[in-house]
Amino acid sequence: MTDSEEKKPLIAAGEVDSDDKEWDGCGPALLCDPRRSPHRFIVLIFTCFLNFGSYFCYDNPAALQTQIQDDMGVSNSQYVLLYSLYSWPNVVLCFIGGVLIDRTLGIRWGGIVFAGFVLGGQVLFAMGALFNAYWLMEVGRFVFGIGGESLCVAQNNYAVTWFKGKELNMVFGLQLSFARVGSTVNFNVMKPIYSLIAKSVSPGYRVLGLSLFVGVGMCVFSFLCAIVLAILDKRAEKLTKRKTISLEEKITLSDVKNFPLTVYMLFIICVAYYVSVFIFIGVGTVFFTTKYNFSDAQANAIDGIVYILSAAFSPIFGFFIDKFGKNVFWVITSVVVTIGSHALLTFTFLNPWIAMVLMGVGYSMLACALWPMVAFILPEQQLGTAYGFMQAIQNLGLAVVAIAAGKILDEKGYLVLEVFFMAWLCLALLSSVLLYIFDVARGGMLNMTAKDRAAYEEKKKCCCGVIGVSVCLCVVHVVHVLTLGNKKRKKRKKLEQTADDVK
Repeated sequence: MTDSEEKKPLIAAGEVDSDDKEWDGCGPALLCDPRRSPHRFIVLIFTCFLNFGSYFCYDNPAALQTQIQDDMGVSNSQYVLLYSLYSWPNVVLCFIGGVLIDRTLGIRWGGIVFAGFVLGGQVLFAMGALFNAYWLMEVGRFVFGIGGESLCVAQNNYAVTWFKGKELNMVFGLQLSFARVGSTVNFNVMKPIYSLIAKSVSPGYRVLGLSLFVGVGMCVFSFLCAIVLAILDKRAEKLTKRKTISLEEKITLSDVKNFPLTVYMLFIICVAYYVSVFIFIGVGTVFFTTKYNFSDAQANAIDGIVYILSAAFSPIFGFFIDKFGKNVFWVITSVVVTIGSHALLTFTFLNPWIAMVLMGVGYSMLACALWPMVAFILPEQQLGTAYGFMQAIQNLGLAVVAIAAGKILDEKGYLVLEVFFMAWLCLALLSSVLLYIFDVARGGMLNMTAKDRAAYEEKKKCCCGVIGVSVCLCVVHVVHVLTLGNKKRKKRKKLEQTADDVK
C-alpha cells in the first residue's frame, strides 16, 4: 500500500483541514491519524473485543450444565429456559436495537448502552447463583439477552463505518473469529475454575456464583472497549469531518418494507444456512456417539471443530474476499460445501472429521462473504435497522426450527433430521442463485471483484456529478432562452406601439 493510498479518508469522510490545530492529542501521527491503516488496526482490536464478553458468557450455562442443575436443583426444562429467555426476546429486541442505533442512540451510545445491558445481565445471573435464587438467574439471562444481539448490531455498524471499501470482509471474519474464541475459552476454563473454587468454598451454589463472576470480568472488559471505541469514533468524526446523519436521512420503520429484494434474499440465506449449522451442532454430540460409537470426549471434540476452524479460517477467507471480491460466488460455494458435509454425515460412514472440517470451512466462508453485502446495498443510515432485522429473523428461525428439529429427532431419528437440514441448505442455495441473477440484472455489483466495485462506485459518483452539471446547464439554457424570447417580444411590442403612434 502506498502512502497516498494509506491516507485515504474513511467512508463518508470529507477533506481534512490541513491546519494542525484541528488535530488533538498526538496529532496526525501514524498511530493517531484515523485515515491511516495503523490507527484503523487499533480500532479493529477494540471492535473485535466488543462482543468477546457476550460470547464468553452466552454459553456459561452449557459449560456448567451439570453444576447448575445439581447446585440449583433445577430440571432439564428449567435449565433450557436459560437459553429460551435469551433467544425469544431477540426475535424483536435486536430489530428494535438496530432502529434505536439508527434513529435515537447512534452507534457510539448504542454500543455503550447495550454493552451495559450485557454486563448488568451477567451480574444478575451470577448474583442469582451466589444467593441461591434461580429466578434472579432467569431475570439476568433476560437482561443479558436484551443487550447481546443488539451489541452485535452495533459491532457490525462500527465495522462498516471504519472499514467499508477497505478491509470489510476480513473485519467481519475477524469479528467472527474472536467471537468463537470467546465461546471456546468459556468451554475450556469454566469447569476448571469451578473445581478450583470448590476446594475452598461451599455450598455448591456459592461456588457456582463465584465462578460466574469470571464472566462478569469479561463483560467489564467489553464494556470498556465500547467506551474506548466511542471516544475513538467521536475523534475520527471530528478530525475527518465525517458526515453525520441528519434527522431527514434517518430510517423509519416503514422503510423496512422498501428494502431492495436483494436484501431480503440475504435474510433468507442467513436463516436457511445458520439453522442447518447451529442446530446440528446443538444435537451433534448424541449423533456422533450414536452413529459412530464415539466417546463423550470424542463427540464433544468433533462437535466443536466447526467453531475452532472458523476462528482460524475466517480472517483468511475475509482477506481473500477483500482482495478478489466475488461475494456471491463465495456464498454459493460455502452453501454447496456445507450440503456436501451433511450428505457425507447422512449417507456414508466415512470418517466424520472430514465432513465436520468441510462444514467449518463452509461456515467460515459464508460469514465473511454474506454479512458485508448488506452494506454494499443499503445506505449507511439504514444499516443498524437492516442488521438488527437480519439478527431478529435469524433468532426467530433458530427458535422455531429448533423446536421442529427436536420433534423430528424424537419421532423420526437422525436420518430424517439430516435430510431436513439439507432441505434448508437447498433453500439457501436457491436463494443464492436467485441473488446472483437479480444482482446481474442490476449491474452485478455484489459479485464484482474488489477493484471493479471500487471503480463502479467512483464511476457512479462521477456520473451523478456529470448528471448534476448537465441538469444545471439545461436549466440555465432554458432560462436564457425564455428570457431572450421575452425580451424579443417586448421589443416587438414596443416597435408596434411606435408604428401606431406615427400613424
